[in-house]
Amino acid sequence: MDGQTAKRVTMTDVGRMAGVSQVTVSRALSDPSKVSPDTLRKIREAIEATGFVPNAIAGALASNRSRLVTALVPSITNIVYSSFIRSFSERLRDAGYQLLLSETGFDPEEEQALITAHLSRRPDAMLLTGIHHSAQSRRQLLGAGIPVVEVWDMTDTPIDLCVGFSHAGAAQRVADFVLEAGYPQAATVTAADERAGRRRQAFAKRFEAETGVPVPEAGVDGAASIAAGRAALTALIEREGFARGPIFCSSDQLAHGVLIEARSRGLRVPGDVAVIGFGDQDFARDLDPALTTVRVDRDRLGQVAADAVLARLDGGPPPDPVTDLGFEIIRRASF
Repeated sequence: MDGQTAKRVTMTDVGRMAGVSQVTVSRALSDPSKVSPDTLRKIREAIEATGFVPNAIAGALASNRSRLVTALVPSITNIVYSSFIRSFSERLRDAGYQLLLSETGFDPEEEQALITAHLSRRPDAMLLTGIHHSAQSRRQLLGAGIPVVEVWDMTDTPIDLCVGFSHAGAAQRVADFVLEAGYPQAATVTAADERAGRRRQAFAKRFEAETGVPVPEAGVDGAASIAAGRAALTALIEREGFARGPIFCSSDQLAHGVLIEARSRGLRVPGDVAVIGFGDQDFARDLDPALTTVRVDRDRLGQVAADAVLARLDGGPPPDPVTDLGFEIIRRASF
């Protein structure tokens, strides 16, 4: 603007255009029922004409509510997390809350830094992915005195609320599923994620206890991907000599890579190797062969988590502190 700073539109400006006082504009924004329909219409027309944006922070200071809920997820591109965040956000938005989202990248130190940053925004509630947090983070969250919901995992001692499922229980059930099919050996492909590691450990422990046969593992550094899945099967074959039996992957993306690499090597699926994923992502049923996987109802997870937070915020009947959503093995042509 010719080297000058543009003047911010204020409630006083809106009031002048609408022919009312600044106090009336403030009242219309905070509680429209206290303003006549005709006055409210004039104020809304003035707001639209001027481009005025209400100061949410000022409103929060007055009401002690920011109408802001924050959330931390390991990855915003992974549909496993983005799908439950979508349903969580939709439920909150319908109740008049906005969501502030950040990505931790599976890094505990980054999570702690983001928890501190988010709490400085004075949110009304917070969603965390997982149940393992630093001692400092737990102290900060407990000291904040706000609803906190931990999702995608289970614990008997949540910070406040917990909505998820047992990762160890899911992996043990997959091991039983493999054993019931009569396979004498199995392998795993596991991403560098604490929850994936727990699933790997629980699967191997159950399978080895029943068969006495060690379960080889191909670990994956960094994020799960098709390329990582292909490299993992290569490692199992060339390093471990594994070329027959089921492979339990910590994500559908890794399983997809295993399927591609198996086909490129002329291995039959499930004749030579059977493949099991985790997450039941949208593409799983459309692969060739269709992917056997573990399904968790992610949409319901987000909805239940949001309902638990809203029950806390609205002061209604207290929600259950722990909600177990369970899981389901979806058998398809890859097994």
